[in-house]
Amino acid sequence: MTLQVSDENRVRTLTLDRPEALNAFNEELYDATAEALLAAAADPTVAVVLLTGAGRAFSAGTDLLEMHRIATDPTFVRGRHGFIGLIDALADFPKPLVVAVNGLGLGIGATILGFADLGLMSTEARLKCPFTSLGVAPEAASSYLFPALVGRQNAAWALLSAEWISAEEAREMGLVRTVCAPGDLLATARRQAEVLARRPISSLIAVKHTMTEPHRAAIRAARDRENAAFAELMGGPANLEALAAFAEGREPDFSGL
Repeated sequence: MTLQVSDENRVRTLTLDRPEALNAFNEELYDATAEALLAAAADPTVAVVLLTGAGRAFSAGTDLLEMHRIATDPTFVRGRHGFIGLIDALADFPKPLVVAVNGLGLGIGATILGFADLGLMSTEARLKCPFTSLGVAPEAASSYLFPALVGRQNAAWALLSAEWISAEEAREMGLVRTVCAPGDLLATARRQAEVLARRPISSLIAVKHTMTEPHRAAIRAARDRENAAFAELMGGPANLEALAAFAEGREPDFSGL
């Protein structure tokens, strides 16, 4: 199992559970998380979903070893939902989504905060959007959601620099609402989720719908632009150099690119 699912007080907790891989998303985990969101959306006993990670990481993003296989092996069998299916499930999720970043979050482990209705981070957690360091484009509609959340320059720094963002910086930027000591994070996230879960589910859905509906078309358009740019760059010279450097344990050399 790559995903733990538990219910308490109308809150469904989804825990990314590939700690040996820093909860990096492979096709199996993309599928499991998308399926869990679709199931929670349809379940009348679930009011709120809380997403967190097992171990010392929240998520190291897409599994780069598997990404290298996808880029170089035409026989690789993709999952049912994959990355795009997870993004669709996040964009369409009708109930409150609380994200508790317990450790490092890279790639989708950072950009998923664009879909969070409440975001929390451990003081020891860090975020990175590593797209330019991988020679690819942004993902998860972050090119639209991040400027809307944190402003143009903060978003540009996050998406262009591929530098680490601390929990305090994330709170100052507006990526998360609450920063907690590591031992307090999950309990705090549960308390906030349960405050919401005590409200009528129909009202929670109505409030979220009225907040997100004006942005739905723009999110999908951003996702499509990003996917096109990502597909164009994936497997290109910069991306292959980055993936080879990762596999070889060295820094990539983009000086000729």
